[in-house]
Amino acid sequence: MNRIILVAMTALMSVPLGAGAQSAEQEIERALAAAPPRAREGAMVIRWNADHTYDVLKEGTNRIFCYDRSSDPDRQPFAVQCTSVGNLERVQQNRRFDAEAIDGDALAAMLDEAEANGTRAVPEYGSIWYTMNGPDMENGRMHTTVAVPGATAESTGFPDNSQQGGVWIMAAGTSAAHLMIPGR
Repeated sequence: MNRIILVAMTALMSVPLGAGAQSAEQEIERALAAAPPRAREGAMVIRWNADHTYDVLKEGTNRIFCYDRSSDPDRQPFAVQCTSVGNLERVQQNRRFDAEAIDGDALAAMLDEAEANGTRAVPEYGSIWYTMNGPDMENGRMHTTVAVPGATAESTGFPDNSQQGGVWIMAAGTSAAHLMIPGR
C-alpha cells in the first residue's frame, strides 16, 4: 500500500505546475477566432506580458496580428482581437494606459492628454479591427470597425451617429475616429 501511494505521489509531483493552463496551440487557436478566415493562416499571434511587451506565439506572413484579451479588466470570458501590425504601437499604448488608470475618468484624461500633446499612437488609416467577445468562443459575437484617424462626418460623408442605420463614424476628428460597422 505504501508503495502505491509513493508511486502516485511521485507521478503527481512530476506533472508541471502549469499543466492546467492553455497550451500555446490552444492560445493561438483562441486568438485566431477573430481573424477573417482567409487571413487566419498567415496571422501573427502574440501574448501580452504584464509590462505591456509581448511574446510572439506564432509568426505571421501577412499584416494581421491577433491576441487574447480576456484577462483584461471588465472583459468577457472570451475576448480576442485582430488588427493590422501597423496598430501594434496603438494597442500597446492602450494596454499601458488601461493598466495605469485608476478608473474610467483617469483613463479618459490620459487619452485626452496624449491626444492634445501629440503623443497618442495613431492607428493605421483604413485598418480593420476584428473583435470577438462573449461568454465562450461558440457564443462570441463579432464586432468590426475601420480606423479612420482624424476623419469627420464632413470628410467622409458618413454620419456621426447610428440613428440613420448603416455604417457611421465614431470619435470623429480624433486619432480614435473609426467607422462602426453594424453587426448582424
